[in-house]
This record gives sequence, structure tokens and C-alpha cells, in this order.
Amino acid sequence: MLSIIIVTKNEAHNIVDCLESAAWADEVIVVDSGSLDDTVGLASAAGARVIETDWPGYGPQQNRAIDAASGDWIYSLDADERITPELAQEIREVMVENKFTVFDVPRKSLFVNRFMAHSGWWPDRTRRLFKKGCARFSEHLIHASLVAESPVGHLQAPMIHYSFRDYHAVVEKMNRYSSGSAHDLNAKGRRSSLSTAIGHGLWTFIRTYFLQAGFLDGQQGLILAIANAEGAYYKYLKLWELQKPRHFQE
Repeated sequence: MLSIIIVTKNEAHNIVDCLESAAWADEVIVVDSGSLDDTVGLASAAGARVIETDWPGYGPQQNRAIDAASGDWIYSLDADERITPELAQEIREVMVENKFTVFDVPRKSLFVNRFMAHSGWWPDRTRRLFKKGCARFSEHLIHASLVAESPVGHLQAPMIHYSFRDYHAVVEKMNRYSSGSAHDLNAKGRRSSLSTAIGHGLWTFIRTYFLQAGFLDGQQGLILAIANAEGAYYKYLKLWELQKPRHFQE
């Protein structure tokens, strides 16, 4: 039995298509944290089991969803992701073969109007399919990952990821993720400074645009490299702010 778990907040624009791509599973669970739009209603109408709760952070929320799932196998799906028919068939096959208890999957991600082929966005493998009891998410607020002790198998069919549909979403997500990541780093005892923030921003641009061949993604590759650099810069700038004494200059 397969359970697909989806963590949501204000995902009315995504949830119907997401659930349609997951409808073949034995169980679909949506864990919602206070959506102000019609996410909950749409998810319920589509046949998902909806759990409404608070927001403890991405990793802890994923673990709540895992605990609520009744399937022997679990697939963690984000609302802006879609499982293709080819991926669904491959998932069915590997669950029967039972060679691995944890699998990663490649993601084909959209950046505004282009599915990226470079820039560190392909194949962008992420662990999503696992036997219950064999993996848990880390407790990070933002960039939580699936942690497992056993070897990881590799699915070949890609999952579709509608990451950024417009530039407003790019700026909004960059601001939100840089704040959450700064708090995660601070909890780990990491230190920062203005020069650290500038250095991370510059290095991120060089890595994305040159080392990860973002220049082959055309204009979108350049825009993504700049956005990644800004995200890294603000993450470490916000970390520095968290560690500075609160005082104001005239």
C-alpha cells in the first residue's frame, strides 16, 4: 500500500493538479497549516484525507504526515510537484521488486517559462519514496531532507516541479527561504558577517552560472544565477543580523 503525503499552505492554485497526479495511490494525505484560500476544500473534494494543524517547520510537518500515513510505502510530494504516469508506473514496479527501502527521484523544474537543463537544477535528485520506518525528515525549518541509514535506489522517470511561475514568486520565495535558512544556520551555531554574506553571494553566482553551466540555459540561466546569489547573500546577511546586538545608528 502506498501513501502520498502533501504538506500545504495556501496552495489552491496548485492542489487540484497535484492531487490529480497522485490519485492512483492507495491513500493521499494533505497536512495543511492554516490556509486562507480554498486549499482544504479543494483537497477534500478531490478525495484526500485532510489534517489541519499548526506550522512547526517543513521537516517536522513532513514527519507529522509520515506518522499519519497508513501505507507500507510513502511518497512525499510538494503541492507544486506532479507525478507523471511514467514515474507512477516505475514506483509501482520498485515497490514490488523491494530491492531498496529508500529511493530518490530526478526533478524537472520550471523557472518562470523554461524547464532548466543545467544550473544545478537537473537532475536535482531528491529522496521522496521510502518504506515507512526506514526514513525520517530532518528537523530543519526550510531545507529539510529525508534521512535514511540504508542505501538509496535511483528512480529514472522525472517528477515535474513548477517551482517558479513568475518573478514575483522568485522574490517572495527567496525572501522566505533566506529567512528560514538563516534561523537553521543560527541554530547550528554558524557565524556570519557582511564579508561572509558577500562571499557566499559571489561564490553562488560563479557556481550556478559557470561551474553548473547555467550559461547554457540562456537568459533564464543568468536570471537564476543572480537569484541564487541574492538568496545566498541575504541568507548570510540575515544570519549576521540575528547575531548582532540590537542598536540603532543616528
